[in-house]
Amino acid sequence: MKAVRGTAATFLALLTVTGCSSTPSVDREPPAASTPVRPGATQPTSVPTLSGATDAAWVQLMTPMNEGAVELLTMAADRSTDPRLRSWAKDLADAHRAELGRMRALLKELGLPSTNVHEGHEMPGMVTPGDLTQARAAEGAAFEKVFVVQIREHLEQSAHVSRSEVDAGSEAAAKKLAAALVEAREGELDGLRRIAT
Repeated sequence: MKAVRGTAATFLALLTVTGCSSTPSVDREPPAASTPVRPGATQPTSVPTLSGATDAAWVQLMTPMNEGAVELLTMAADRSTDPRLRSWAKDLADAHRAELGRMRALLKELGLPSTNVHEGHEMPGMVTPGDLTQARAAEGAAFEKVFVVQIREHLEQSAHVSRSEVDAGSEAAAKKLAAALVEAREGELDGLRRIAT
C-alpha cells in the first residue's frame, strides 16, 4: 500500500510547482512569434496562477486515478465471492465511468492533453499496474482483502484531493465536479464500511 504523505492541498501544490504532472497552464498564452521587441522595453510575462494550475493538476490526477479504479472494480465485480461486494463493485465501477466522462470533457475544456501524464508514477490513491497484478494473483478471501485495501485508499485519497480542489481551485466546472466527487466518495466509503467491516 502506498503511503499518503502530507495534506491533499500540499500534494496538489507540489504537483503544480514541481511540474510532476507536466501540466500545461490553462492561463498561459503562447508568445506571438512576430511581435517585435523594442530595445530596452520589458516584455510582459504571463505566469499561470496557482489556482488555475491546481484545477489542471487535479483533473490530470483524478482521471488516471479513476481509470485504475475502474479496472480494479471491474475485476471485483467479476471475481468476488461475496455477492454484496460484487454488486457494490459493479455499481461503483459504473459511477466511476460516468465520472471519467465528465473528467475527460473537463480536460478538453481546459485545453489539457487526454494522455496520462502520471504514467509510471505511484501516486497515493492510484491503482497502479502493480496493484492490479497483485489483485489478479489473489483468490477468494485473499483477493477481497487486497481489493478492499486498495479501493479504500483510492476512495479516501480522491476525496482528500478533491476537497483541496474545492478549496483552492478557480475553474467553476472543476470545482463543481470536485464537490460532487467529494459527496459521492462519502457515500461510497459508507457503503464499503457496511460491506467490509
